[in-house]
Amino acid sequence: MKTKMIWLLMIGIILAACSGAVSQKATALKSLDRPAPPVEYSGKSNPLVGDSVAISTGEAIYKDNCVTCHGETGMGDGPAAGALNPKPQPLAVNQEGLGDDYLFWRIAEGGLRPPFASAMPSWKMILNEEEIWQVITYLRTIPR
Repeated sequence: MKTKMIWLLMIGIILAACSGAVSQKATALKSLDRPAPPVEYSGKSNPLVGDSVAISTGEAIYKDNCVTCHGETGMGDGPAAGALNPKPQPLAVNQEGLGDDYLFWRIAEGGLRPPFASAMPSWKMILNEEEIWQVITYLRTIPR
């Protein structure tokens, strides 16, 4: 009986470990069912795509403002992430499936209000439109 209990316990531990091993990428991609941006953001497209100055400027803005929650590599693992509920999104993975208009909307408006209810602050009073596009331009370069 003891041996059977030990085996059941071991199987339970292994199953728990396996279920926790689902990659962050798979989880992130699964969660891309997002609301469409409101009319004032819908259809916006990044005018700075591929601009090397925008990429480096966006990286500096990201490091100054976003790393605390989203982490150095954009995986939602910054030093403040552990205290947040919901956890910050893994931008390095998610941004691939999100349009420019959606990213601009989320950065500009943040997530304090519905439909998001997250700790993401609104940046539109801190960053101007070009700076938001620079951040998005940088995000598009983060390795997945």
